[in-house]
Amino acid sequence: MRLRFAAAAYAAIVLCAGPARADDPKAFRLTIDGVTVDIDPGEDVDVKLPSGKTSKVRLDHNDFATFSDGTFSFVHPSSNSVTKSDLGDGIAQYLMASALGTLVVVQTYDKMNPVSLNQLMLQEMTKETVQAGGQLTQQPTTRKLADGKQLTGLKATVKTRTDRADFEIVGFGAADRGLLFITRVGDQDNVTEQPLIDKFWETLKIKL
Repeated sequence: MRLRFAAAAYAAIVLCAGPARADDPKAFRLTIDGVTVDIDPGEDVDVKLPSGKTSKVRLDHNDFATFSDGTFSFVHPSSNSVTKSDLGDGIAQYLMASALGTLVVVQTYDKMNPVSLNQLMLQEMTKETVQAGGQLTQQPTTRKLADGKQLTGLKATVKTRTDRADFEIVGFGAADRGLLFITRVGDQDNVTEQPLIDKFWETLKIKL
């Protein structure tokens, strides 16, 4: 049962990691005094108000945004979106993936405590690389959040002849529910991508 959960969850990570696509020509719709305009971040638009006055409006991204689903929240760069998938069996997944392959994944479980799935999840995420000759090393880890909550799990590194990827998989739970947190970053992207991972851990809040 647990292996099925881990395999299904990892498959969902892989399937969801592609770039997001939007069908709308503009990312946002802005309404001022009943006048609606479509606008993209960084774009200047002239809006004619009901009074007859024309005003120039501009929409800009903040550098950071807060994502929350009610059981957890974290701060992330506003340029990175968070997508949600329903994996069934009371499992929901929230994925933030960068263009370079850095991953932040949060899985919420409504019917079981997922803390014991750490090892199985790591195996599913690294088995293809290991089967191709990659070397996997791992060690137990704990992570203390800013509010004092402590997460337990493992850190791991997968090395091939040409590259390396670092994983952290930790969980927090009660008797029949909980959360699983997964991060992945490649060593070649560490300088630019590690701040994204650090911001996640620094600002993560659990509301169970």
